[in-house]
Amino acid sequence: MSEFVEYEKGGWEAVIGLEVHVQLKTNTKLFCGCSAQFGAPPNSHTCPVCLGMPGVLPVLNRRAVEYAIRAALATGCKINETSRWDRKNYFYPDLPKSYQISQFERPYCEGGSLTIQLEDGSERLVRLTRIHMEEDAGKNVHDARGDSSHVDLNRSGVPLLEVVSEPDIRTAAESAAYMRKLHAIVRYLDICDGNMNEGSMRCDANISLRKRGTETLGTRAEIKNMNSFRAVERAVNHEIERQAKRLNDGESIVQETRLWDADRNVTRSMRSKEEAHDYRYFPEPDLLPLEIAPEWVEEIRKTLPELPDEKRERFQKDYGLPPYDAFVLTASRELADYYEAAVSAHDNPKSLSNWVMGDIIRIANERSDGGEIDYADLPVSPENLAAMVKLIDDGTISGKIAKSVFDKMLESDDSPTVIVEREGLVQESDEGKIGTIIDSVLSSNADKVEEYRGGKDKLMGFFVGQVMKETGGKANPQVVNQLLRDKLAS
Repeated sequence: MSEFVEYEKGGWEAVIGLEVHVQLKTNTKLFCGCSAQFGAPPNSHTCPVCLGMPGVLPVLNRRAVEYAIRAALATGCKINETSRWDRKNYFYPDLPKSYQISQFERPYCEGGSLTIQLEDGSERLVRLTRIHMEEDAGKNVHDARGDSSHVDLNRSGVPLLEVVSEPDIRTAAESAAYMRKLHAIVRYLDICDGNMNEGSMRCDANISLRKRGTETLGTRAEIKNMNSFRAVERAVNHEIERQAKRLNDGESIVQETRLWDADRNVTRSMRSKEEAHDYRYFPEPDLLPLEIAPEWVEEIRKTLPELPDEKRERFQKDYGLPPYDAFVLTASRELADYYEAAVSAHDNPKSLSNWVMGDIIRIANERSDGGEIDYADLPVSPENLAAMVKLIDDGTISGKIAKSVFDKMLESDDSPTVIVEREGLVQESDEGKIGTIIDSVLSSNADKVEEYRGGKDKLMGFFVGQVMKETGGKANPQVVNQLLRDKLAS
């Protein structure tokens, strides 16, 4: 039975817009000199400015603005020469000033778009409404017993970009693809470490349903607390199903904010529209309007790296890779760099692509422990991987032996050449030696030889397997197959 019976039965279409907070990779906070690094003891990265003490004044972090401009250029946004800071007022324990410095009426950039790729190879354009800058709040830490809470203000004042999409997304899969694409872009730009486990990217989703073919929007719910690609996809799927079931049962949707409960795989009501905050935005009196000179924008434009879409097209053109390979290999800048380093060491792009997409990504995922993957720290360097593929290509080892060599490279820093020589793994290609073994195998299986000659061609695999068994897997498969065909035909 389909996972989405209720959704399909009612003929509903989801309308989804995402708001993604991207933590900028600056050394210091947005309006003070405190460290913005993650993992320090609670409340150790604070000062009178980010603690909201009376009489202090914010000073804007120029590097944060530079990073914001890089994001705008990479997503095709219109950068406004003049924008404004606003105070977003609300009371919560993790907000010591009782207001957050953000941008509301006049953000620094607007428009732009992202093109996302789906698993079936299709693409979809998702428009952006705006990107604005703001400071982060602190973090509430709730006691496991549930009878107290603590506040850590290290994160208070850390610079964020809020990337707001138009409601162009229609499915949970598209939502996750959008997040992956934005994640790749900010990592390529080196403006965010992308570590979602540490909260470097966090997503809120606005979801409503309408009948297919109609333009009237339904009542929306906002889903918060999603900090992984899987959480985004699962939360959006659950919320679509929840709303569809209510509508199919004749019930109405309440406009509300809901939290994603990853432990129970459900969304839970947080507050209704009537209880929602009135943020009472007004211009920030302690900061001048933000003026971004066109000359500065052009200077930054010249420093932009090759972005995922451009790299994907180049991989297809320069290396002759199929679209799927190019898409996978350019999903992260580090993976693409690893692959290119391997290709520069040995010119066999497709074979190296197969190894990277298979064993290298598998090992990287196993060793990442759910965090970000650092391909530079893998035990198999791109140069050693290339050297191993070269041993396959020149006939020194077979593909089967290469699997053993690869496993041994994971255990040491030795080159594949050293491992092959030390372990005696050189492939046997001597036709005389292999021919003698084949003669023995055919003699021991005379009945199967007759069956093969009688039309049972599939027995060729049996003969190959027996020869490989006798040679400990070291016989050259091409030589084995050719000699077997010749001898069986004689």
